[in-house]
Amino acid sequence: MRLVAVIAVAGMAVAAPAQAQGVDAQIEALTERVERLEGTRAVKKLQRAFGYYVDRGLWGEAADLFADDGTIEIGIDGVYVGKERIEEYLRRLHGGQQGLVYGQLNEWVTLQPVIAVSPDGQSAVARWRDLGMLGQYKQHAEWRDGIYENTYVKEEGVWKIKDLRLWVYFVAPYAEGWARLQPGEGLTRSQASMDFPPDRRGGARYRSFPGTLITPFPTAHPVTGRGVEEHH
Repeated sequence: MRLVAVIAVAGMAVAAPAQAQGVDAQIEALTERVERLEGTRAVKKLQRAFGYYVDRGLWGEAADLFADDGTIEIGIDGVYVGKERIEEYLRRLHGGQQGLVYGQLNEWVTLQPVIAVSPDGQSAVARWRDLGMLGQYKQHAEWRDGIYENTYVKEEGVWKIKDLRLWVYFVAPYAEGWARLQPGEGLTRSQASMDFPPDRRGGARYRSFPGTLITPFPTAHPVTGRGVEEHH
């Protein structure tokens, strides 16, 4: 009996470290899962805040969502780097003043998030759909559709936009719609970009409507696990 007891105690001593390692692994896995879930929630909140601020012409608040070296690229306007440049670009793009001008409609509806947080919980990529209802009272009205391909970073515990890129699929007049686009209408470089040149040219190769374009997907196919390639 004494020998059996000694063997049992020895077995427990060997099993204890293994059990501890198993618990540590479970804690690590749970911690990583929580970080990813919290990161996903934070990214959603961040992007939706950007949409709401831009809707109402709060350019400074929108720019403050970016990292210090963050970038923004909308359509074929080029890339603006840093909070000050981003704020000035957004202001010039929408009338040149703080807040919207009288009679301006500027709705950026952000939908269909697909978000992937890095294993260490310090960065993320996300794809969103942008539906824009834009216009000026008694002058013009347009629809816009596009896809965001954005990156985000967590700095000192705070999530920020690292790079915001809006691929604009089409811009079409409200009255006649996209079926009756005329030459020269649709996606064009904005006057704001020409008057206030970007820090660098954009990397997008565009074929906007009536052409077709599949922008690069930042995440793998959820079932097959394979990447989805860009097509033109």
